[in-house]
Amino acid sequence: MIHTVYIDDEDVDGMKLLKEIRLNSHGIRFAPLKANNVSPEGYMTVEEFRTEAKESLTKILNEHGIC
Repeated sequence: MIHTVYIDDEDVDGMKLLKEIRLNSHGIRFAPLKANNVSPEGYMTVEEFRTEAKESLTKILNEHGIC
């Protein structure tokens, strides 16, 4: 049986529940946030994350003379 549960991840109790779920994730999957694949305000797309992570890593490596 599959149960649909909505958890407010901005609430302290909601964050605690999500942390517990992630520790015991066997048999649990997270559905996409929206069917239209639009990221909620304040979230990054995968491509935005990759671009920002690469820029940040390049900056750190240049600062330490590694790159």
